[in-house]
Amino acid sequence: MDILSAIKREERKLEEQLASIQRKLKGIKAAAEAMGRSADKKVVKGAKHVLSAAARAKIGKAAKKRWAKFRAEAKKIAR
Repeated sequence: MDILSAIKREERKLEEQLASIQRKLKGIKAAAEAMGRSADKKVVKGAKHVLSAAARAKIGKAAKKRWAKFRAEAKKIAR
């Protein structure tokens, strides 16, 4: 009988936790609705932007040019 009573206690504890979580979720949904948004909307990831090889090369070249300018100015200041 000890095991059965322990199981019942654990069941009650889990039901209390479930009720608490459901109350919190209800509050969050109410807050979202008050802000004018639907809390049931699912978050959808945006489409992944793919760059062409030429675009990546152009961006890389521009970045190297910026860093070269930065290093040149740093050398001037260090002298």
